[in-house]
Amino acid sequence: MTAALAIYPGMAVTESRDIVIEATPEEILDVLFDLESLPEWSSTHRKIEILERDEDGRPTKSRQVVKVAGVSDEQVLAYSVHEDGVSWELVSAKQQRAQTARYTLTPDGDSTRVHFTLTVDLSVPLPGFLIKRGAKGLMDTATNALRKRVLEVKKSAG
Repeated sequence: MTAALAIYPGMAVTESRDIVIEATPEEILDVLFDLESLPEWSSTHRKIEILERDEDGRPTKSRQVVKVAGVSDEQVLAYSVHEDGVSWELVSAKQQRAQTARYTLTPDGDSTRVHFTLTVDLSVPLPGFLIKRGAKGLMDTATNALRKRVLEVKKSAG
């Protein structure tokens, strides 16, 4: 008898991915800070509410309804702006004990190298294949869908 691999609470999963986007770091950050538009280009995000903003109008806290690998969750995230990007940390959620993520943006000629890292610690055990499917979807959204959205916004602005 074989046991399916399961991820249990306390077993944090970390994924990272790199992509080059033909835009400036500022153009990419504009899209990342436009949280209200996330449901338009991220299949994971169902609903977003900005709870707090900083003096520059950037979100510092949001409530999000997400669905990953068939599992729905409501989460509150707190954002931090860095010289080279943005990060967030989980404040509360029903299905996660912890989550941290960071976009690091490095100018590269007319483009920007984007490094995205996400760590999630679930509060309920899930089969490994569901975790892998969810992680792949999140990574695709965080990089490929972000790139597509940035280029669409840049094109419509230009």
